[in-house]
Amino acid sequence: MSRNAVETMMGAVVLVVAAVFLFFAYTTTKVTASSGNIYTAQFSRVDGIRDGTDVRINGIKVGSVVSQVLDPKTFYAVVRISVDPAIKLSTDSVMSIHMSGLLGDKYIDIEPGNEDAIIPPGGRIEHTQAPFDLENAVGQLIFGQTKKDSGSSKDTGGGAPARAPGAQGGNAPAPQ
Repeated sequence: MSRNAVETMMGAVVLVVAAVFLFFAYTTTKVTASSGNIYTAQFSRVDGIRDGTDVRINGIKVGSVVSQVLDPKTFYAVVRISVDPAIKLSTDSVMSIHMSGLLGDKYIDIEPGNEDAIIPPGGRIEHTQAPFDLENAVGQLIFGQTKKDSGSSKDTGGGAPARAPGAQGGNAPAPQ
């Protein structure tokens, strides 16, 4: 009879631990309904960004990423974000992707501009900057070569500089 009581007690302990774990997981996740103004932006790359990623201004969370899709015509990543309706973004605001620490999560940072003109809700943030590619930078430092664009240059307008018609892409050698 005592064996049955021990098994019942162990089962109860397992259920309590599972309930505590679920409560902890629920309270620490930042999944909330987006109720702010929606803006879009195009990036050449969005490494490490996913739905729900923080959108910050001066380190303060003001919104989150709603979705990200690949534009089939330009092959740019189109990111939709939701921003607190109290925040008004000027037309010269710059949206960039940053890392929280050396190995941390990535987030989207908006650097507010100084223009008087405001981007309307549903509008597009024209000035973007792709994330810095740490792996490529370390490879370049060690081996003196790069795999692809490091993303350290500022994207303006469409997320990445357009190639000239007929230009070769990738790692094609320069003409001698």
